[in-house]
Amino acid sequence: MAVKLRLRRMGKKKQPVYKVVAADSRSPRDGKFIEAIGLYNPKTEPATVDIKESRALYWLGVGAQPTDTVKNLLSNQGIILKRELMKKGLSEEAINSKLDEWKKIKEANLASALKKKAEKKKSKKATAAKQDNKDGEAEVKGTASE
Repeated sequence: MAVKLRLRRMGKKKQPVYKVVAADSRSPRDGKFIEAIGLYNPKTEPATVDIKESRALYWLGVGAQPTDTVKNLLSNQGIILKRELMKKGLSEEAINSKLDEWKKIKEANLASALKKKAEKKKSKKATAAKQDNKDGEAEVKGTASE
């Protein structure tokens, strides 16, 4: 039996919430599954991801294949990295130190991305305000000359 780690859609119309499940690859998307290992809510800002790390590592260890989206979620949580480090035969301390280092780098990248996003938003607002002022002045000049 081929097992896949994939998303199972739940929630209302236009408000999806997904369960990360281990399921037989032949079963339908929202059909029968073996075990639920997490939850993913893409509608929150930032998206909420809650995955049981030990169960995900277990299923990956016994040969379950994650879908592309689940693989991205696992990578963002650091579970794929931890599995690769465990495969190399590193000690638990070395694995934890590398994961901490990776998390610090990831948080720094996230903070810089948020900062850039805020600056871009500010500059867009400023250019829009300047454009509005120019349009207002042009209208005033046009009515005065008539």
